[in-house]
Amino acid sequence: MTWTAQILTLFPDMFPGPLGHSLAGKALNEGIWRMETLDIRTFASDKHRTVDDAPYGGGAGMVLRPDVVDAAVRGAEACFGPAARKIYLSPRGRVLDQALVQELVEAGSVLLLCGRYEGVDQRVIEAQGLEEVSLGDFVLAGGEVAAMTLVEACVRLLPGVMGNAATVEEESFTSGLLEYPHYTRPAVWEGRSVPEVLVSGHHEKVKVWRQAEAEKITRERRPDLWERYEMRHKS
Repeated sequence: MTWTAQILTLFPDMFPGPLGHSLAGKALNEGIWRMETLDIRTFASDKHRTVDDAPYGGGAGMVLRPDVVDAAVRGAEACFGPAARKIYLSPRGRVLDQALVQELVEAGSVLLLCGRYEGVDQRVIEAQGLEEVSLGDFVLAGGEVAAMTLVEACVRLLPGVMGNAATVEEESFTSGLLEYPHYTRPAVWEGRSVPEVLVSGHHEKVKVWRQAEAEKITRERRPDLWERYEMRHKS
């Protein structure tokens, strides 16, 4: 089965965007994964194609209407089939991490709802069983960039996308640690030398150095990750 991303957005022309280039774009052209986009505005029922309205209770901004969003989700299911995971990109959702990315890859397909304005009516989130997923503690103008980020994170884990499977295995977060530093030629640059162990040819020493550096960087920069890593290795 080909891994598929269904995108519901008010701006379908934004896609594939960066996903049409480099490894993700090559894989898209080769059929390793598929992207389907639907314009949410297509599912508005009035002549002005209205998709939003003022929030009940007052306040700034507009809210995407539940009837329009529901019709869009149902339209995606009718066109492309039901997605294994239905996600609304939202700053209040579960933070996207490598574990969730792996889950979404294994799911085989995702439907990504890109919000705009002040968000989406809560009732359709509940009615459609949408999972809320966030990139972090900040707010974007819409969900499109977040959707692209999520899709790229998933696509690069698909078999045949990355040239070397070991590259994925050694990356940040895969083992629960941030990645160790990298060096390449020249061996001396601006008076700075590559660590001696990396040019020693001693593979076991290189492995030990890389592990120690990954642990050091994680401990210094992400104490939250380090705490979880220690807990897993103590149990």
